[in-house]
Amino acid sequence: MKTGLRGAFFPFLLTMLTISGCATTSGGKGVPTAGPQGAAVYITALQGGLVSRNTATQLSKADLQRALEAEYRALEAAPGGQPVVWQGSGVSGSVVAAAPYQVGSQNCRQYSHTLTVDGRQTVTRGAACRNEDGAWAPLS
Repeated sequence: MKTGLRGAFFPFLLTMLTISGCATTSGGKGVPTAGPQGAAVYITALQGGLVSRNTATQLSKADLQRALEAEYRALEAAPGGQPVVWQGSGVSGSVVAAAPYQVGSQNCRQYSHTLTVDGRQTVTRGAACRNEDGAWAPLS
C-alpha cells in the first residue's frame, strides 16, 4: 500500500484542525480556568450583573452567586439563544445570550436574565463586552 506525502499529510492536517478547534478567541487573553477563585474575579467584573438590576426581588447570597455564575457561563460559552438555567432556594432563573458581535476590538453580547419567584417571571435585558483581561463588563 502506497502512502507517500499525501497519505501522511491528511492525518497530520486532521490532527492540527482538531487541536486548533480547542482554542478560544479572547483577543489573546486567557479565560478563567483556575477553579472557583479564578472564576470569582470574572464574576465580580459583571458588577452584579443583570440580576442585581431586578429590584423587585432580594436574593440570598448563595442565589445571587448562582445567578451571576449563570450570566457568566451564558456570556462566556453558551451558543447564541441557548439558555443557561439555574435553580436556587425558592427562586430560579434562565440566562440567554445572543450571538457575539464586535465593537471595535471587543467581543460583546446582548443577553437577558429571566428570574422566576413564586411563579412570577421578570425579565431584565442588557449587554456586556469582554475587557482586555478577559472579563465581561456590563454596558450601562
